[in-house]
Parts: sequence; C-alpha cells; structure tokens
Amino acid sequence: MSTVRGARERARIEVTAAIKDEAKKQLMAEGAAKLSLRAVARELGMASSALYRYFPSRDELLTALIVDAYDSVGETAEAAHRAARAEAATHVARWIAVTRAVREWALAHPHEYALIYGSPVPGYTAPQATIGPASRVGLVLIAVVADAYRTDGLALPPLADDLRAEADRMVAEFAPGLPPQAAPPLIAAWSQLFGLISFEVFGQFHRVVEDREAFFREAVTELARTVGLLGGGAARRPARTAGS
Repeated sequence: MSTVRGARERARIEVTAAIKDEAKKQLMAEGAAKLSLRAVARELGMASSALYRYFPSRDELLTALIVDAYDSVGETAEAAHRAARAEAATHVARWIAVTRAVREWALAHPHEYALIYGSPVPGYTAPQATIGPASRVGLVLIAVVADAYRTDGLALPPLADDLRAEADRMVAEFAPGLPPQAAPPLIAAWSQLFGLISFEVFGQFHRVVEDREAFFREAVTELARTVGLLGGGAARRPARTAGS
C-alpha cells in the first residue's frame, strides 16, 4: 500500500468516526427520527455534498449506527460468556453473567439501546446487513444452553403438539443440535430478557422496583430455569453409538 493511499484511508476512517460521533450526539439530543445529515455536516463544518460521499442517505448512516450498537452489545455478551467459561462457571452462572453484561451495557448506553430496541424509526426499514449483528446476543444465549445440553442435559417439559412444527423450524434455523422443546422457551427467554432491560432503561420500573440489580438477577435465574438450565437430565443429548 502506498503512503498516499494509506493516509487517505486513515483520513476516511477518522472522518467516518467523526460523522458517527456527531450523529450519536444528535440521537441523544433529538432522537433517531430527527437525525439529519445536513445538521451533522453543519456541526462538523463539512459541506453536505462531502458528507454524502461517506453516507449517501440518512438511512445508511442510521444503519451504520445500528450495526455498531448491535456489534457492541454482542461483543459484550460474547466476552462475558468467554470469561465465564474460562472460570469453569456453571451453566446457570454463565447465563447470569451474559444477561447481566447485556443489562450493564444497556444502562451505560441508553441511547444506543433505544436505537436498536426502542420504537421503530419512522420511514426506516432495516436492511439485511443488520441481521447478523442483531443475532449475536441471541446466539450467545443459545450457546450457553447448547453447552448445557451436551454436558448435563436440560430439564424441559414436553412440547405441545400444536407447537411441534414451529419448534422444529426454530431449531433448524436458529439452534441446530438442540431438541425441539428447547426452542420455544429460549425464544421466550430472549424476548423476556430484553423486556426486563427495556422496562429499566425506559423508566417503567420507577417506584415499582427499587433494588433493580437483585430483581434482575432473580428474574434471569428464573429464565435460566425455563430454558432447562436448572435440574438437568430431562432432555439429554442422545448417546453416541459405536462408530458414530
């Protein structure tokens, strides 16, 4: 790579970061619905036409911010899982470590959290590029349950007949290797986790829950039970046969 080309790429990275930083300030002050490329350009002392070379539309800038937020919370969940596994923590302890890390990220980044888990932005449709980053936290939760299934088994109730086809689809798409009865409670726990966090971030627990750390820990421990992490043994992985 030539020196000139390297300098240009560094400059582009720096300008892109500055644009995103200013856009985040707008999110904090005005909300995502009022994000304006012209306002971002004005605050940075750039011509609008120059900013469009980096982000041709408001939606592309929004997408970049959304992907960054999903990646940030995803990396936080993944790091918590790695640390818990390195400590040889129990599967329940791993689940709690991951969920607490996600909550702590949300409380530290309420505006980014609101961007990805709050009200939809009017006129914006998320593109395919957001799907992978958006899946990262869910995949960590699946990994915790899958590890438990492989080693200790899961304590799960029988699957309702009318949910069988949907559970088979869920497992095939999101959690191959898990038994079908694991999928519905996992999806429910994932949604309930973000319901708990959203109530706290958006103020719905005001004057209702005071010790929110203790409340959250108890709630996610109960979620661990619903996904089969407490008790073990009812839905074990089939034993390997000779030659398999």
